[in-house]
Amino acid sequence: MSTDIIRSVRDLIRAHGKPEKEVYFDSENSGLIFPEALEEMIRRYRESGYGHPSITHKIGWESYEALFETTSKMADFIGGEMEEIVYTHSGTESNNLAILGSAKANKTDKKKIIVSSIEHLSVILPAEELRKGGYTVIKLPVDNEGLIDPDVLAREVDKDTFLVSISSVNHEIGAMQNMKALVNVVKDKGQEIIFHTDAADTLGKIPFNVEKLGIDLATFSSHKVYGPKGVGALYIRKGLEVERILYGQLSTQKLWPGTENVPAISGFGKAIEIIGANFNDYKSKMERMRNMLIDGILSNVDHTLLNGPRGDRRAPDNVNISFLYCEGEAITVELSMEGIYVASGSACTSRTLEPSHVMLAIGRKYEEAHGSVLMKVTPMHEEEDIKYVIDNVPSAIERIRQISPIKGVE
Repeated sequence: MSTDIIRSVRDLIRAHGKPEKEVYFDSENSGLIFPEALEEMIRRYRESGYGHPSITHKIGWESYEALFETTSKMADFIGGEMEEIVYTHSGTESNNLAILGSAKANKTDKKKIIVSSIEHLSVILPAEELRKGGYTVIKLPVDNEGLIDPDVLAREVDKDTFLVSISSVNHEIGAMQNMKALVNVVKDKGQEIIFHTDAADTLGKIPFNVEKLGIDLATFSSHKVYGPKGVGALYIRKGLEVERILYGQLSTQKLWPGTENVPAISGFGKAIEIIGANFNDYKSKMERMRNMLIDGILSNVDHTLLNGPRGDRRAPDNVNISFLYCEGEAITVELSMEGIYVASGSACTSRTLEPSHVMLAIGRKYEEAHGSVLMKVTPMHEEEDIKYVIDNVPSAIERIRQISPIKGVE
């Protein structure tokens, strides 16, 4: 880390001050946590769960028990078995293990991988890395709402196909795929073809059952279900061969070396428990606030575009809007001054200032992609938060457009 940057950041924080009201909508980058999940994590650090889960003494046994309890909750929630769950430290690590670990275990001549053109970069980049080993990577096109046509997928799957990876819910525009239809297309062509889905934005948002869908590999992330950061998980269907991609001292898991962060994993388990107990209420609440936010902004701000579908094909928490004649980074700063915290475009591409590959894949022009803002509502938000954002966004956008060098505003 640069000392010059940290001095600048500290100056920015002092100059910014603390707004009277704050609304955090940047759960794509780093999420809010359920208070109960935080309390569970702290309890595990203080009382039981701070030890090494594979060490043979009381403190170790308590950690192992805590790990067992969370794994049991997760297995029940996704319709899998405890032996089918591997913990990592993020969704990115889980996606890498799914793609690279499967390829490493591949003993066949099949070397074709199919991913959608709107996948998270932690899926696309490992797949592209495998080209060095002779793999072919096909990126499936999507329509202007980010949805995949099963017939298009069917035309690409052939006798050389080894693995297909399609996210059930897109992290950036909230497009929800017809997963059962897509899995059926692949499995009809060959039961041995591996189907992986990045379900980080699916878990806790819509019903998801690995057994009913016929999924082979599924990625999850704790912070996406309002648990602590630094915990991910990968579901691996029993019998599927996946090899390690990291090496070191093993603990309770064969595929991911190192000591499990049991307190954080327990917080993940508590978040799943809370989501499971309130699933329908939370889903309805987020859908109501999502629609309120979309309609409120689109009707009060000119020159705006909704990115992704509406209604039942959109994730309950996702709002992604392009503000024309604005730069996304300028919007994040301007809204921050009002206590509204959002993401500019994709969480994974905004730091490079490159237009989001997801936006380009759905047909947005560069200038439309650059002005996109991603907001995610959570069960912890209330309608007064949505109203506050709707009241403040129009004036913020107007201020930016008045000084923007980008032409086009009448």
